[in-house]
Formats: sequence, structure tokens, C-alpha cells
Amino acid sequence: MKQVRPLPVMLLTALGLLSGAGLSATPLPPALPAGWQARVAALLPQTAQPVTLLERRPSISTLQLEIRVASAGGDREVLRAVTTTAARGIPPAYDERLNISREDFKRYLVFQNTLVSTGKTFRLAVSRDASRVSFGDTPQMNGVLKGVSIDLRTGEMRGPEGFTARPVAVSSNDDPDRGLLVRSGFQWKMTGSNALSGNGVRGTLSLLQLGSGHIVLSYARRSMINRTVDEAERELIIEYTR
Repeated sequence: MKQVRPLPVMLLTALGLLSGAGLSATPLPPALPAGWQARVAALLPQTAQPVTLLERRPSISTLQLEIRVASAGGDREVLRAVTTTAARGIPPAYDERLNISREDFKRYLVFQNTLVSTGKTFRLAVSRDASRVSFGDTPQMNGVLKGVSIDLRTGEMRGPEGFTARPVAVSSNDDPDRGLLVRSGFQWKMTGSNALSGNGVRGTLSLLQLGSGHIVLSYARRSMINRTVDEAERELIIEYTR
């Protein structure tokens, strides 16, 4: 009989999945509100769902900086130059004519990522029946969701690494300064490792309905299957309507 070698500690550490027992799984999340199953089913994509590929791009928010400079009586022309530079995605330089300290300048400039369309559309490799939604793969999906499925009755997400996660509700957000304008949604955090099988995963799947009515599905993960570590942290972000 072939001997199963223990998973090297270095590989588990690289994934941030080291546990004292060598086996870990995602803890149960808090209870969901009534009617959540129908909501999850309504947000998940249909078979061969047409989607648009999104990507993260850095942006700089200057709203709080503008308020701070205005209250301090700073130079309006200098402030206009700063905001114009920031709008191009370029970090602006501090100017003492803003009438605020360098520390305040850094504090009130908010660097964040925004989601933008790549202009690329495709049909998602996904199938569903009355009880389950299962994802396949296409070149555009880059293997990120391959082997992932979600049980429509229990909400349980299962990945190809052999671990599961349950959803938690995502709070709504109507403040553009806090990121996406989210009407409702769910999130699954998948974390687990097994030294015997050589599998491990750390990932987050988000399913969000935006204020526009569009749905955003994203999955970011690092994983290891049969002691083979996927070195890159992969992420897929798509947008669609139902």
C-alpha cells in the first residue's frame, strides 16, 4: 500500500491554513433571516448566464480632503489641481498652500479599489437544477470557480478541495464613500486544510445585488489540491442581471 506522506508545514503556512490538528474547517456562521433560500436562488446565475467581466482598478477619493481644506481656508486653485490629479488615478503631492498639515493631507486622501467593466462578455459555465448550482470553467473564468457548487436548500458552498462553508448576510450600503452601493447579498468564507489529503483553501465568495439592480458575483481564493499549491491568489468578478 502506498504510504501517504504528511503535508509539508511550509505549504500549509504559505496558505495560512496551519492548524494544530492538521485538519480544520470553517465554523458555522450566524443564523440567516427567514426567506434567505429564495433570495440566494434568485441571485445566483442561471445556466449559461450571460455575464460581463469586471476588474479592480485603484482610485483616489478626495471628498473628505476637500471638506477639510475648505474648512481650513486652503487655496482653491491648488485644491483643484490636487483633485484633477487624483481623478486620473495619480497620487497627488502635498502643497502647504492647502493650509493643512502633511499628516492631514495623507489622512483625508482615501485610496481604494473600484470595480469597472472590462468590456468583455461571455456565457458563464454554470448549471443548476432545483437543488444545486454548480460551476464549471471557461478560459475567461480562469479556473477560479471550477468545481464549486452551492446547495439551494441548505446554502452550503462546497469547493473542489473538499471543504464547505455556509452563507452570511451582507449588510446594505447606500453610502458611495463606503464602496459599492449594495441593496442586499450573501458571502461565503471558505477556509480549511487537511494534511492527509494535501488539500487546503482560503477564499471568499460574494453574491451582491447592487442599488442599480445588477448582480455582482466574485470569488477570490488560494488553494491547494493533492499537495499542489496554486501560487497565485486568483479572483473572478462578474456582473449580470436576472
